[in-house]
Amino acid sequence: MPNPWQHSRSTSLSDDIDFEIKGQELQFVEIELDPGESAVAEAGAMVWKDAAVGMTTVFGDGSAEQGGFMGKLLGAGKRLVTGESLFTTVFTHNGGGKARVAFASPTPGAILPIKLDSVGGTLICQKDAFLAAARGVSIGIEFQRRILTGLFGGEGFIMQRLDGDGWVFVQMGGTVVERHLAPGEQLHVDTGCLAAYTPSVTFDLVGAGGVKSMLFGGEGAFFARLTGPGKVWIQSLPFSRLAGRMMQAAMGQGQNRGEGSILGELGDLIGGNR
Repeated sequence: MPNPWQHSRSTSLSDDIDFEIKGQELQFVEIELDPGESAVAEAGAMVWKDAAVGMTTVFGDGSAEQGGFMGKLLGAGKRLVTGESLFTTVFTHNGGGKARVAFASPTPGAILPIKLDSVGGTLICQKDAFLAAARGVSIGIEFQRRILTGLFGGEGFIMQRLDGDGWVFVQMGGTVVERHLAPGEQLHVDTGCLAAYTPSVTFDLVGAGGVKSMLFGGEGAFFARLTGPGKVWIQSLPFSRLAGRMMQAAMGQGQNRGEGSILGELGDLIGGNR
């Protein structure tokens, strides 16, 4: 039987870690650490750890831990803008031999391992996508600078930016598809379903169609227009969509086919849902 563990050779910035992703729809990643190695994760993501692995809560993402108070404050501020906690947790192997720690995704879907130096050192992803990483990876923010995108981009306007050369583990909802875009090749994606992309890809917005499509199509007024070259990861079930359906079910409402359109609110009134 093949060994499921994947090993990362030593890099100049990030710690060298081994890992295995387990499960199908509800996955978790198990990271194996050598003495002195560390992994950084979102607060509350841990499932279990060996006793030799110590926990330290840090301000920001841990990459600016040696940069003084201002470096820590800047790292924490970036996380706050993306809606994350001001703090992350660093898990360090303080003993001998091997030790393991596991982190789980909070929603159904997939945990995608990406070696940052294999995608040019940077990954741009949805603002709630980061789960864990090797110590040394920097977690920042990526603003879409075009005026139209800023006004109407919704979920795709403020995104996370992961920089470094080590492994990162990002959580994506539903089924994940990876697309390689050739130079000049374009792809239209629902803004919520755009999970991640490399910086070489150009992000913009394009109208969903004519007035009829905007009013009654149920897909919203704009799509994310992605132009290659580069890689794009698409998720079939963004968390916001899942949460919306769960909220409807909890309130005893049926599915409104115009929920994403301009007339979604009016449809609720006509259908007696409000």
